[in-house]
Amino acid sequence: MEKKNCWEYFNCGREIGGANTNELGICPASTKFEHSGVNHGSKAGRSCWTVEGTLCNKSIQGEIEEKLLGCINCSFFKMVNDEEGREFILLNEELVKKDDS
Repeated sequence: MEKKNCWEYFNCGREIGGANTNELGICPASTKFEHSGVNHGSKAGRSCWTVEGTLCNKSIQGEIEEKLLGCINCSFFKMVNDEEGREFILLNEELVKKDDS
């Protein structure tokens, strides 16, 4: 079973080369190559809750601390959690620290 990244699940068109990048910009989740493999995703496609500047509920999200509570109720977050089970990674502390640098 192929696991979907956030941009595929939401069909937002903000991934690199996506249909909505001219209007909405490129989503930072689709550019975080160092996140590749987290929760079996491409880039931060399955850990988007750890990336500032993603588009959620039609608005660009801010810092991780501000957005995480909303993400916990997100259908995509819940799906990834269910699919990954015990292997689910909420926060990869090493990557979050690198992003803050």
